[in-house]
Amino acid sequence: MKTIKGPAVFLAQFVDSKAPFNSLDGMCKWAAGLGYKGIQIPTWETFLIDLDKAGSTDETEGQAYCDELKEKVASYGLEITELSTHLQGQLVAVHPAYDIMFDNFAPDTYKNNPKARTEWAVDQVKKAAVASRRLGLKVHATFSGSLLWHTAHPWPQRPAGLVEMGFEELAKRWKPILDSYDENDVDVCYEIHPGEDLHDGDTFERFLEATNNHKRVNILYDPSHFVLQQLDYITYIDHYHEFIKSFHVKDSEFNPTGKKGAFGGFNDWRDRAGRYRSLGDGQVDFKTIFTKLTEYGCDVWAVMEWECCIKSPEQGAREGAPFIQSHIIEATEKAFDDFAGAEIDNEKLKRILGQ
Repeated sequence: MKTIKGPAVFLAQFVDSKAPFNSLDGMCKWAAGLGYKGIQIPTWETFLIDLDKAGSTDETEGQAYCDELKEKVASYGLEITELSTHLQGQLVAVHPAYDIMFDNFAPDTYKNNPKARTEWAVDQVKKAAVASRRLGLKVHATFSGSLLWHTAHPWPQRPAGLVEMGFEELAKRWKPILDSYDENDVDVCYEIHPGEDLHDGDTFERFLEATNNHKRVNILYDPSHFVLQQLDYITYIDHYHEFIKSFHVKDSEFNPTGKKGAFGGFNDWRDRAGRYRSLGDGQVDFKTIFTKLTEYGCDVWAVMEWECCIKSPEQGAREGAPFIQSHIIEATEKAFDDFAGAEIDNEKLKRILGQ
């Protein structure tokens, strides 16, 4: 068994144009003051990390930049848990139906040019591999992107072979990236998420097979998304614990009515049957989740990802650190009944067995 590290916080949802949320120093001081021990850094926020510098081809300059970044974070009593390329990873694979909306995730230079946008995204995710190595990180958080999500509900019916071809293409785009992560000894943890082609267990397995079981393909486990899908998020750990190397602690709830269910009726988040909540306000059984992850020895940081349509981010952040801390289990190194034990005595054992 292994004790989960934490609490940590994903900074993405707290970024703002106002202090302290507009600088790395400000966010580090804020997070440490609330009791967090780690931060997950979104790499698209250039004031938090300059990915071009961190992943530079100049090893000396790139390492110097990463050393300085790591030291700055450490000066606040924090560790970097992972770098995140969720937005860039999303752009590795975008179906044309989503081109206009996903252009918002790319710099202006690459908008209205899907090919150039994809090339930029691939380069960004590869640079994050180099940056992760230089920062001493072993895992990386990202999205898979999606070529097939618009066919999730098969109407019109999917032509035979479409899903297989889609995953082959997704794997083709990711294999060079995965090889780059292998060269840098960093695991890629895909957040299993609605809207992505990797959104449950079956789709993760399809992708793993399509990549020829690439050893860098792993999972960022977030139970909140499974509640909205009505997937058994506890048994999921039993199936995939060996791949779970990153962990978002996010809460959610699912309250279907006679008018709406999993698809949500095109409503805003507040009016949907499935919605994300601040930690402790939803339905996720974190007590069992932390127990399972500890039992299986999952070497992860417990990183709060805050999303809630009711509670303020300020309150959510304040409550998040103690909530996570209260769920972290210090893995025992001894059995509770050790006091009753004794050294092995073969003759005594034989007598007990009646021999």
